[in-house]
Amino acid sequence: MTPPLQKMLDDVLAGHRLTEEEAIRLQKTRDRGILDIVAAADELREQRVGSTVTYVRNQNINVTNLCVNACGFCGFSRKMGAIDAYTHDEAAVRGKAREARERGVTEICTVSGLHPDFDARSYIDTYSWLRDEVPGVHIHASNPMEVAYAARKSGLTTREVLIDMKAAGLGTLCGTAAEILVDRVRDVICPDKIDTATWIRVIREAHDLGIRSTATIMYGHCESEADRARHLGILREIQDDTGGFTEFVPLSFIHKNTPLYRAGRARAGATGREDILMVAVARLFLDNFDHIQASWVKLGTKMAEMMLLSGANDLGGTLFEESISRSAGARGTDYLDPAEMRRMAEDLGRQLVRRTTTYELIQEEGRA
Repeated sequence: MTPPLQKMLDDVLAGHRLTEEEAIRLQKTRDRGILDIVAAADELREQRVGSTVTYVRNQNINVTNLCVNACGFCGFSRKMGAIDAYTHDEAAVRGKAREARERGVTEICTVSGLHPDFDARSYIDTYSWLRDEVPGVHIHASNPMEVAYAARKSGLTTREVLIDMKAAGLGTLCGTAAEILVDRVRDVICPDKIDTATWIRVIREAHDLGIRSTATIMYGHCESEADRARHLGILREIQDDTGGFTEFVPLSFIHKNTPLYRAGRARAGATGREDILMVAVARLFLDNFDHIQASWVKLGTKMAEMMLLSGANDLGGTLFEESISRSAGARGTDYLDPAEMRRMAEDLGRQLVRRTTTYELIQEEGRA
């Protein structure tokens, strides 16, 4: 490792706040200096959150795959009239909620396309049905795109929609639809989605209303290291001001079945080097985030375990139902048994601990 890189890592461990230019440089590392970056990130992870590995027992409910948008990275969405298009009605949503209750989940996450007939009431009703069926379960749902869509369809402000969603039972907001928070990139991969400024505004409104959220990035398509660094910079700025993010979740682009890749406008996903450095650099850069998730859905369990050595401390959720990554070409995405998570954690000499959506730890007798 070159002396300047060693000094940068030593400075970060001593409290130096990385600049975006330094984050770009770290992401471009291609030699054994990668191992030193990883070691520094792992040391910082231990300083900040200790040696436990956390997870949440949750279930996705894919309400509909109909969507008015045509994002180039999505293999999940369908248009009206497609033979495999679906929308779950109230009875189906309530039935899935009862299944979640029987499975002992603490979180339900609704995942949907932007149905052409949905408005604010559609989302509010869904959360009300879930709250009725599983009153003690945390509802982690919607994202800034859905909030903006619901507001436009109902003639409301996004703040008004958030207030109504919270009253209906929304606990935390999904920090998805962020992709890359650089409009030049968004114009290529998701031109129909809200722009960067709107995503930031809705997230800040949610945090101001006491609705915390996750933070995500979707990388490995056509963005640059500078784009990733700018994205991280935006998240860090918001967290400085609101403290409303619960975790950072890097999402590696699944390319195989996506229009963007098939049209030659994106590469075949991130490399393993990039996946590792995404997590490690995020840990070093996001000095106001405690929790970084390793997405086993996107990376597979073996690579996710390596992320736990690279700065991540969380394995996400059990899911029970997952369609979006699978539709894009991922495999083995539907359910991860906590017993397998425990095996991954213990293989690294660490302890698996169950958590809530907002990272309160749940002490269980004899099992995770």
